[in-house]
Amino acid sequence: MGGCFSKPKPVELKIEVVLPEKERGKEELSASGKGSPRAYQGNGTARHFHTEERLSTPHPYPSPQDCVEAAVCHVKDLENGQMREVELGWGKVLLVKDNGEFHALGHKCPHYGAPLVKGVLSRGRVRCPWHGACFNISTGDLEDFPGLDSLHKFQVKIEKEKVYVRASKQALQLQRRTKVMAKCISPSAGYSSSTNVLIVGAGAAGLVCAETLRQEGFSDRIVLCTLDRHLPYDRPKLSKSLDTQPEQLALRPKEFFRAYGIEVLTEAQVVTVDVRTKKVVFKDGFKLEYSKLLLAPGSSPKTLSCKGKEVENVFTIRTPEDANRVVRLARGRNVVVVGAGFLGMEVAAYLTEKAHSVSVVELEETPFRRFLGERVGRALMKMFENNRVKFYMQTEVSELRGQEGKLKEVVLKSSKVVRADVCVVGIGAVPATGFLRQSGIGLDSRGFIPVNKMMQTNVPGVFAAGDAVTFPLAWRNNRKVNIPHWQMAHAQGYGEGFDDVIIQGDLEELKFVAFYTKGDEVIAVASMNYDPIVSKVAEVLASGRAIRKREVETGDMSWLTGKGS
Repeated sequence: MGGCFSKPKPVELKIEVVLPEKERGKEELSASGKGSPRAYQGNGTARHFHTEERLSTPHPYPSPQDCVEAAVCHVKDLENGQMREVELGWGKVLLVKDNGEFHALGHKCPHYGAPLVKGVLSRGRVRCPWHGACFNISTGDLEDFPGLDSLHKFQVKIEKEKVYVRASKQALQLQRRTKVMAKCISPSAGYSSSTNVLIVGAGAAGLVCAETLRQEGFSDRIVLCTLDRHLPYDRPKLSKSLDTQPEQLALRPKEFFRAYGIEVLTEAQVVTVDVRTKKVVFKDGFKLEYSKLLLAPGSSPKTLSCKGKEVENVFTIRTPEDANRVVRLARGRNVVVVGAGFLGMEVAAYLTEKAHSVSVVELEETPFRRFLGERVGRALMKMFENNRVKFYMQTEVSELRGQEGKLKEVVLKSSKVVRADVCVVGIGAVPATGFLRQSGIGLDSRGFIPVNKMMQTNVPGVFAAGDAVTFPLAWRNNRKVNIPHWQMAHAQGYGEGFDDVIIQGDLEELKFVAFYTKGDEVIAVASMNYDPIVSKVAEVLASGRAIRKREVETGDMSWLTGKGS
């Protein structure tokens, strides 16, 4: 899990959860049939995309005048296993030496722009130091999420003991490469109301499914539908930067969807799914038939059920509009955040400089207690307190009091009354699966969709992914687990209930790494100002080697400086 708190200086808090690669089941969606490439807008109008509107993809072989070539170092300047950023005039390149061979790649992770030179090189790939995305050094291909794009791979030649790199200027400036994808070639059937693949939910899981199908050569109709009024966007960024505009959050530009014939229905709410006739019905009455269905509806934020819950200026953060309104109303005012998990603490961090006061209300003794344990939670709480955030712990909200319909005070069960003009509620979420209750698609008692290792539900041809599923985790004896995390939405690891935390480094200085253990084994790791240790641990675990509790108790980290073998 990752959260970014920008007080007093940018601090990155991470838990990397790693799933051994051999256990990863791929979502299988193979389908055939005919459909029509049209985008249905929520109001029932149709939009036809004509051939001339399709994007032309950049030519794979750039012209000589688009290229730049230079000697970047001497062959002896790099040892095996070493990486270096080198200048190429139009931009930087990551130069890697592995097994005596040189490779040149894009130097920034396409996900959030982390410098890959600070990452971990192991087993023929480089792992991002921030969130663990992995890239093959021979091809530049993305091999582990998060993120959607791969790295550019540049030509390397050795002449007279010097290493030359040749690259296209465009690629140097772009710093990302979209994998080759098929386009939709279904003949247009006018207002066709059938699609080959229907994906309900346009978050990371839904979008990755659509892109993967196109990358695998699937050229039939794909329709993605979303409750949102926006094309798929990066929802985890909302709480980190509340005044970000939707277009800054977009995972892909609208031209991308047009180019590859991935249709997006916005403001489109599915109300029923009929698995017998393979048809979904939308709130406005529009009906759409499908051959294969992927359910990736994500989750809905929990709301307060206390007295006065209907007063104005009480928010959950679900859309860019929610986030923007919170920051606008919070400037110079009193803010109460209910819930000290990742979302609540990110909102509190963002508003400390903008609001007059920020108070956090939480049922537990410390923030993040369930995720990160008591000691890490206390250290982070102290950092926030030093930045004027007031905590009301081991209590909850009993009433929201308004004046002329607008929030004025938050009353706690401890009888304390806190002044508040704005309240942000971050107390967890529930799977957004209410529309499936009568469908015959199996839900568990909590509303999650159980799937098998192929991500298939109890109904053939109906798959599910992302926050709303529980899936069998092979390295936890196939126990069905739910992991509401962006890396999971892309790939479907897991740090299940830990029983001890071993901390190396300095909690007071907020420069530490925390190892979470269960019995004799390390099952998760969190770090702060300690990059790239989480990525190093991830590589060790990904290589199939277990990390024992005694190895991390000694304080000797030398076992981590190896290549993860």
